[in-house]
Amino acid sequence: MSEFIDFNQSVYPFPARPALLSSEEKAFYRERIKALLLEKNAVIVAHYYTDPEIQALAEETGGCVADSLEMARFGARHSASTLLVAGVRFMGETAKILSPEKTVLMPTLDAECSLDLGCPEADFARFCDQHPDRTVVVYANTSAAVKARADWVVTSSIAVELIEHLDSLGEKIIWAPDRHLGRYVQQQTGADILCWQGACIVHDEFKTQSLSKMKALYPEAAVLVHPESPQAVVELADAVGSTSQLIKAAQTLPHPSMIVATDKGIFL
Repeated sequence: MSEFIDFNQSVYPFPARPALLSSEEKAFYRERIKALLLEKNAVIVAHYYTDPEIQALAEETGGCVADSLEMARFGARHSASTLLVAGVRFMGETAKILSPEKTVLMPTLDAECSLDLGCPEADFARFCDQHPDRTVVVYANTSAAVKARADWVVTSSIAVELIEHLDSLGEKIIWAPDRHLGRYVQQQTGADILCWQGACIVHDEFKTQSLSKMKALYPEAAVLVHPESPQAVVELADAVGSTSQLIKAAQTLPHPSMIVATDKGIFL
């Protein structure tokens, strides 16, 4: 069974776009950042969805471009004493969890994730307390406080495997925060899952009609989507998975072209 609880969703205002820099200003700041990284024994860990120039700077200076978990793992392995996390706030928190002895900096704490914002710790704790017989599993795209309330924290790449295991033990599940990923996992496993009603505002915007039109224009293309996408979009996909899994699919599928339903930063 899968029950969906209706919560009022927050409004996620987008910050104002920053002023564009001239090519001379960009060159100045790149060199200044490189010098400071060396001076402060720091390294940049950037998410796939950050600006291409940030990704390039991370790779040029010995950092990494990866999904949120691999960002944190890279930071924990690296010898740098300071991690500069180019991503949203929960990614900085995850990096700190894996590297508690290191200084973790972020360009701005206003970089937020709708899944994180849509699952406030106090509200989620009350929700869990109402269902004490259920095992709490949360997706990694949550705050450190919500992670601390959970019994398990998963990425999308291992979610199905873990829920299959818990279901085999007869456990009933609370899943948070992404309702689309929760539905996908429930359909794959048949587990008894009670879903928190969060969603990624990026993936929630993907429309079946638009994707069908693209498939008609590019019939030889494979469709790659995250399981955080609406069900109708997932049903049109040739590959469903985490960011790393979609990159691997793009490398291994025989199709001559790809339709990728996620943030454009993954194309790099």
